[in-house]
Amino acid sequence: MVKIWRSLSLIKQIVIGIVIGIILGLVVPKWTLIALLGDLFVGALKGIAPVLVFFLILASLSRHTKGQQTHMKTVISLYLSATFVAALVAVAASYLFPVELVLPKAIQNQQVPENMTDILSGILLDAVGNPFKAIIDGNYLSILFWSCLMGLGLRVAFKETKRVISDIGDAVSDIVQVIIKFAPVGIVGLVFNSVTTVGLSGMTDYFKIIVLVVGSMLFVSFVVYPLMVFLLLRQNPYPLTIYTMKESGIPAFFTRSSAVNIPINMELCARLGLDKDSYSISIPLGASANSGGAAMTITIMTLAAAHTLGMAIPFVLAFLLCLLSAIAATGASGIAGGSLLLIPLACSLFNISNDVAMQVVGIGFVIGVIQDSVETAVNSASDLLFAATAEFYDLKKNGQPVDINQRVAEAKKNHSQSVNTVKISS
Repeated sequence: MVKIWRSLSLIKQIVIGIVIGIILGLVVPKWTLIALLGDLFVGALKGIAPVLVFFLILASLSRHTKGQQTHMKTVISLYLSATFVAALVAVAASYLFPVELVLPKAIQNQQVPENMTDILSGILLDAVGNPFKAIIDGNYLSILFWSCLMGLGLRVAFKETKRVISDIGDAVSDIVQVIIKFAPVGIVGLVFNSVTTVGLSGMTDYFKIIVLVVGSMLFVSFVVYPLMVFLLLRQNPYPLTIYTMKESGIPAFFTRSSAVNIPINMELCARLGLDKDSYSISIPLGASANSGGAAMTITIMTLAAAHTLGMAIPFVLAFLLCLLSAIAATGASGIAGGSLLLIPLACSLFNISNDVAMQVVGIGFVIGVIQDSVETAVNSASDLLFAATAEFYDLKKNGQPVDINQRVAEAKKNHSQSVNTVKISS
């Protein structure tokens, strides 16, 4: 049984955990000890998440070298602007279709300050709090502030020092991966608690948040991103958009890992005839810098928590959330459920307690069966889309316009020829 269980993918294990949690909640609702499994899982995430965020940002900024990759200006601009625009779309969707979550332990009717001066002063005071106390208390604004400053300061450190920081970050990431392996067990407790507290009718809120997240991501992928490509190239963007989603997005949907999909995107870049010196940098870079799907997850889940608590969010604060989500999303790469672990950072902007935020993270793991797959597909396909768009745009500026239809047709032809070659060799 253990061998069979280990052979299953995490997504299948989580599905089984959800089913078991529902059955136990209906059959043995008085076995409240089962809910402890969910509390332990959320508690472990609550303990490690602040440390993870600190070292992710610290290691990322410390590796940066002054003047590095200046030739990548166009693609970096596209990656960052696309991530921010995706967060804006998520805010708009959350306002148009507000969704509430199942938070049985949440303290209702929390209020955000209505005075803008109080809001900004609260943010600034939280940001400059003691960094060690911030990690202990889960003060993510302070963690973000100090890790950025320390990371920038460590850019001039010795390589050995940077290596130590990177190794610590990797070690923390490994710990997170171990905790996430217990996600199916924790989800049994979370779902059991939801069923016994609010019933199956309350569980329909999970479906609502899934529809909102997935619908928003699809809108960004097939409307917003193509519009950005069109504004730059002034050509029909859909041949390239559909090609990237089919060839890159579908594999990423099933692997649920942008890192695993990097070799696939590199091969697709070669088929499109892109410059190897360019895409060998832009594709790995996109796995972290281009995280529109992650930014949308962070934004939508955070606003859903705010709606659940009856908060009236001012537009200015929502705009700040877009900026924060876009920045935080770049640190979520390479970690299963990484975007979910950054939700407390965004929730802190609205004075939502860390206990409530971690319950939202738990819900995120339940819907992650679908959400994480779609998020990875959006991120990976747009890595390829914007890497190609950036190069085509630079060629256009230099008087060498590129026909998108022709490039896509040649890429498909190259793929067909390579497949036929393999068959003949076999």
